[in-house]
Amino acid sequence: MPEQDGPLSGIRVVEIGTLIAAPFASRILGEFGADVIKIESREGDPLRKWRKMRGDTSLWWYVQSRNKRLMTVDLKSPEGQRIVRKLLATADVLVENYRPGALEKLGLGWEQLHEISPKLIMVRISGYGQTGPLRGKPGFGAIGEAMGGIRYTTGSPDQPPSRTGISIGDSLASLHAVIGALMALLHVKTKNGNGQVVDVSLVESVFNVMESIVPEFDQLGHVRERTGGKLPGICPSNTYQTSDDAWIVIAGNSDAIFKRLMIAIGRSDLADDARLKSNDVRVLHEDEIDAAIASWSRTRTLTNALALLDQADVPAGRIYSAADIVTDPHYLARDMILTATLPDGGEIKVPGVLPKLSETPGAMNWLGRELGADTHDILGELGYSSNDIAQLQASKTI
Repeated sequence: MPEQDGPLSGIRVVEIGTLIAAPFASRILGEFGADVIKIESREGDPLRKWRKMRGDTSLWWYVQSRNKRLMTVDLKSPEGQRIVRKLLATADVLVENYRPGALEKLGLGWEQLHEISPKLIMVRISGYGQTGPLRGKPGFGAIGEAMGGIRYTTGSPDQPPSRTGISIGDSLASLHAVIGALMALLHVKTKNGNGQVVDVSLVESVFNVMESIVPEFDQLGHVRERTGGKLPGICPSNTYQTSDDAWIVIAGNSDAIFKRLMIAIGRSDLADDARLKSNDVRVLHEDEIDAAIASWSRTRTLTNALALLDQADVPAGRIYSAADIVTDPHYLARDMILTATLPDGGEIKVPGVLPKLSETPGAMNWLGRELGADTHDILGELGYSSNDIAQLQASKTI
């Protein structure tokens, strides 16, 4: 077994999942030292063929499956299920994103696994959660985003609801899964508690970051709508076009920053206007303020506008594409762009590791590997002989 450093060193995580939510969660745990063993079918995780490819492998795969040991097991076969139960008896955490009830049919549900290993933590990610009237429906990140509220509030008011550009619903579920796994591990390791189910819903993970939309509706009957680049209820905070057809985000949120911003754009009259002294009254005049800022930004290049606002200590930034990110000095200084070697010897840039820990930082030790790369080694650790492994291979169990 490869040596792993980090705060989760000594913790074994088994992933039975595909695509985004469960694999991203276990990836984070692996970046901080957990021994992550990903179980795939003989056909492999569909993510291996998703999005942009290099050769016959998805570039996303190399990132999503880094630091993981990979084994193939036919979960539908009795012998494959025995292998997984034997593996889980050695594990601290199981992360899965099957539809509720699917693992139970394979003899791998909570009741069966808790009996085998009372300390095992089972992190279950699904569309709607393990309970409730919708529990059995198929659910993907896009549906979680729709029902969780973020799609309704994303985009311009004159356009249909929009996606954010990434699978944010899955990623939010992954982060909640990691939080739940770590809290459950703390309960086991520091309080000698038993394992438990961490029930993560895609819908609820999105809903959990939706700020104050519920009390706003409950108390005021207000439904937050799409506002494009504006930050509702905060003025000024918007996206403005520059003379070189670029876009700049300017956030003059606080009263002091607002004054500095108005002076910087040559509108001292607005800085001193009693109507605009605080945010609660500025929002009543946001069209007038936005027009003043937009008029100024259209006379400046992006570089010039950023320099002037930096000098005035006003938060502002260009809108980055991937091309901007990979060459940005701040990203590079923070080790947020790492370079690794692909199986064919080529180099690839990949995202760095978060969060940054001063004493026990995370790391990328290897990229996602070929299907079943570690099957034989893991089975050997579980006590299977070379003959046993050969028979399992002949029967297509692995």
